[in-house]
Amino acid sequence: MRLTTKLLSAAFAAAAAIALPATASADGIMAIITPSHDNPFFKAEAEGAASKAEELGYEPLVLVHDDDPNKQNQLFDTAIARGAVAIILDNAGADASVAPVKKAKEAGIPSFLIDREINESGIAISQIVSNNYQGAQLGGEEFVRLMGEAGKYAELVGKESDTNAGIRSAGYHDVIDQYPDLEMVAQESANWSQPEAFQKMQTILQAHPEIKGVISGNDTMAMGAWAALQQAGRDDVIVVGFDGSNDVRDSIRDGGIKATVLQPAYRQAEMAVEQADAYLKNGETGQPEKQLMDLVLITDENADKLETFALGD
Repeated sequence: MRLTTKLLSAAFAAAAAIALPATASADGIMAIITPSHDNPFFKAEAEGAASKAEELGYEPLVLVHDDDPNKQNQLFDTAIARGAVAIILDNAGADASVAPVKKAKEAGIPSFLIDREINESGIAISQIVSNNYQGAQLGGEEFVRLMGEAGKYAELVGKESDTNAGIRSAGYHDVIDQYPDLEMVAQESANWSQPEAFQKMQTILQAHPEIKGVISGNDTMAMGAWAALQQAGRDDVIVVGFDGSNDVRDSIRDGGIKATVLQPAYRQAEMAVEQADAYLKNGETGQPEKQLMDLVLITDENADKLETFALGD
């Protein structure tokens, strides 16, 4: 009889342990939803947000939507079902993400966006994004200088559904198109993908072997393009990226890719969590909904100071 009682007591204790959240003392679950961590930029976002959430006493729930709006919608359902107190989001589409953010708001869960805006105001508490236009102009100006204001070039554009892809391309062209001796012979979307950029660059090289430069909407595509150029023995082609990844930093230091534009992914994510914490405790963040962060040009002069999407002293 005593043995049975002990076994039952142990069983109830085990069940109670399973029912409790992993960090029972936490101030609640903070859901962190981003694109795939295969891209180091999005991995840095998730790590920055999770680290800051833990520091402030929350239990991070890290989820990945893979730029799939349907999957993102399901992850919002998961966050709502888990009773998340806030959602940190790098979204899967400016239009497609409006509905899930509204759904979370209606469930009493505030959303704090990073990196990408959505096409509606007033439903997210914060939208902290890089000043992509300003950053693209920096990259465009450096590209023009490196090209000597003349020559044929190609542009690799990001995912068409991503607002940032269009903004960066517009920023590049508002600078580059002022120079009539710079001729764009190809413009291809590689959907932010390194393997796709590699393939697109191979095709571009076959059609335009005289190409002198490549300007890319992000570092991942820049790395794909550079790999294709190296395979073809075209180390002479000028490549400029955008993001400030460690991979491109290393390439710049090795004399490969010439420049990139740093957007501080890790710090943006930390700021979103800090503002979520302020909102949950005080009912306000003290900041406007739309917040722009200016970007920094990275060349061989300052690449040594770059580490995980942050520029040190």
